[in-house]
Amino acid sequence: MDKEFDLYDVVEMKKAHPCGHNQWKIIRMGMDIRIRCEGCSHSVMIPRKEFARKMKKVLVKHEGE
Repeated sequence: MDKEFDLYDVVEMKKAHPCGHNQWKIIRMGMDIRIRCEGCSHSVMIPRKEFARKMKKVLVKHEGE
């Protein structure tokens, strides 16, 4: 079960951030994925394998090149 996500997508995680929001923008991808909370702009780096397990769904797909 591979979840499809890409750079600059807005995703929902299984657990909300302590600030109360549960919308995260993917701002860097590699072996680790850096996501930024859309509510308070706090960023977190998570290993890709752990991110795929903790992500619930993609809320907004990035429309880019």
